[in-house]
Amino acid sequence: MPYLDLSKMVTESCNSVSQNIDQLATLDILKVINNEDKTVALAVEKVLPYIAQAVEHIVATFAKHGRLIYIGAGTSGRLGILDASECPPTYGTSPEQVIGIIAGGASAVFKAVENIEDKPEQGQADLQSINFSNNDILVGIAASGRTPYVIGAMKYAKKQGAMVISLCCNPNAQMISLADIAITPVVGAEVITGSSRMKAGTAQKMVLNMLTTASMIKIGKVFGNLMVDVEATNAKLVERQINIVMQATDCSREQAIKALEQCKRHCKTAIIMLLMDLDACNAKLLLDRHNGKVVNVLANKNESIS
Repeated sequence: MPYLDLSKMVTESCNSVSQNIDQLATLDILKVINNEDKTVALAVEKVLPYIAQAVEHIVATFAKHGRLIYIGAGTSGRLGILDASECPPTYGTSPEQVIGIIAGGASAVFKAVENIEDKPEQGQADLQSINFSNNDILVGIAASGRTPYVIGAMKYAKKQGAMVISLCCNPNAQMISLADIAITPVVGAEVITGSSRMKAGTAQKMVLNMLTTASMIKIGKVFGNLMVDVEATNAKLVERQINIVMQATDCSREQAIKALEQCKRHCKTAIIMLLMDLDACNAKLLLDRHNGKVVNVLANKNESIS
């Protein structure tokens, strides 16, 4: 196996704060971890302009019915899958709109398949298996910024003419030069040397949450701060829908339940029904006309429905 020099990677460096952590009492160990975790949000704050650029491109991709694809290995891959898997229940998206791919496939979510990350050709193959095209957008995720599997996928996506975003935690990483937009929160050395599931993983999760949350807001999946496209797939979410409609319209619980029943449990339709005194059919018509954005429907209250 060829020599791999890790000495220049910030994520592999030794943290002076935790050098004697194995000699500390339990509470003191936790204080060290907690204090280091506090620095992560500040690192993410520094890259907000790049996250904003990425969101604008993701929104544009969604507008042309393209997909947001996350790809990574190990912790990075799992974080991408976690973020993608939460979009359908939270925002009522199709499972194909945001997709997470991990090196080694589904089994790697639960059990590490470490050697796969060294195969750039597998990254390309995994994108080919979902018919990745220039209509899609790719986010390559790797704390180190040098994972061959992710780099292989990014190079393939570039050849297809797709927008490519990198998310890593090492400055001057190879992934950065391959990306159209590079998001690089530099969180510094980990509490446990090289354990990038810690601060780097936290930073990645924060960024991924921002990418999808801001994009969903921009495409109308949120009204005020309410997740108005949430799907009622369990008892808790049925109740959440009722509460959302009540909060958005200041109606009674009974009115919310009745409206939701009349529109097949679609929060946005129920909200328009109650705020504009419309039936479900006309409320849906107006939502479709305004690309599902409640705020735009309400801004044009006086327009003709026909």
